Amino acid sequence: MSDIAISVNHLSKMYKLYDKPMDRLKESLGLTKKKKYKEHFALNDVSFDVNKGETVGIIGTNGSGKSTILKIITGVLNPSGGGITVNGRISALLELGAGFNMEYSGLENVYLNGTMIGFSREEIDVRLDDILNFADIGDFIHQPVKTYSSGMFVRLAFAVAINIEPEILIVDEALSVGDVFFQAKCYRKFEEFKKMGRTILFVSHDLGSISKYCDRVVLLNQGIKMAEGKPKEMVDLYKKILVGQAEDDTAEEVDAPAEEEPGKKTGKSGSQEDSWAKPFALNPERLEYGDRCAQIMDFTIVDSQGIPTNTIEKESSFTIKIKVRFNKPVSEPIFAYTFKNIQGTEITGTNTMYEKVEILPQNEGNEVVVLFTQEMNMQGGEYLLSLGCTGYQDGEFVVFHRLYDICNVTVISSKNTVGFYDMNSKVKVFYQ
Repeated sequence: MSDIAISVNHLSKMYKLYDKPMDRLKESLGLTKKKKYKEHFALNDVSFDVNKGETVGIIGTNGSGKSTILKIITGVLNPSGGGITVNGRISALLELGAGFNMEYSGLENVYLNGTMIGFSREEIDVRLDDILNFADIGDFIHQPVKTYSSGMFVRLAFAVAINIEPEILIVDEALSVGDVFFQAKCYRKFEEFKKMGRTILFVSHDLGSISKYCDRVVLLNQGIKMAEGKPKEMVDLYKKILVGQAEDDTAEEVDAPAEEEPGKKTGKSGSQEDSWAKPFALNPERLEYGDRCAQIMDFTIVDSQGIPTNTIEKESSFTIKIKVRFNKPVSEPIFAYTFKNIQGTEITGTNTMYEKVEILPQNEGNEVVVLFTQEMNMQGGEYLLSLGCTGYQDGEFVVFHRLYDICNVTVISSKNTVGFYDMNSKVKVFYQ
């Protein structure tokens, strides 16, 4: 008996892209011999195996083919080339509730969905209590699903898919449905699957979950398999892809002196301008204010390898870089950053005054680059970064420029403890 649960062999998926709908019609009717379409490969000659009992993650940028490959494995799409071999019964969490009939009650849809997966009514009866308890929607189970809220709908769909107890579980960005308590329940069930030795194929943009749960990771980029290997190595390579440095194995250190003007060439192969890249979204609803005697002109975040990113691995070093221009003379400037959680609670932060860093008086037109380098000890999750330049003028505290919640920062962690911080405890146990 083979130890391979899923074998992907030279898999390709090509779509025909037409400039005009009429071109598609002419080709379908055989009215033209000239090729009227461009070929777009969502997947191009991709191969990998998933062993039984293994949890394999697939990561990549948008449009890299992650969801396409799952849809081919589950039979939703047909490949253009290559093939898939699956050994075991699959339950897929792709588009939750895709097989539901909106006119049927929740209970009727449980049996409908279970039957579509391949279970008999008797087998579904055995699992029914687990499904209903997991969904926890009460008497609404007897109402048509068209009357459900979106939260109730996804809870039931997830409960059906996860409690069927398949040999192979395929998950596509589906572990973040419902409220925070239901999400916790979903992750516990996911961990149970791992402990039971079930095979899991897992696609997610949540690099923390990828690092925590996966034994191995496959990295796709523009339909091509770039690499596969240990989660940390693939996450690092993925971050390089995001900033166009996938071919550069020698990441530069962030050691620009404050007096060096960003934008001018350094002695290295790149320029300081490159180091201000931001391959992440800025918050369009950020709060910005101040009298602009000093102004934050640019900023970025770089990881321990010098790669600009807003995804930081727990217990690794990272640097927040801020460039400030002085529009008027300032005698005692202070530079600061703060992290909040998504609920708005300030978790940590510091400034040059707290750190007892002497900042020289600045004249109009001066520019200063400030680097805050520290170890990431916050728990895995999502946080919001705020930046500020304040100071004292004539003995009065003045806000020159603040950028509140300018961007999010994702902390990747394979081990979380209680609360906001990990105290990095060292544990010893003595048996008497």
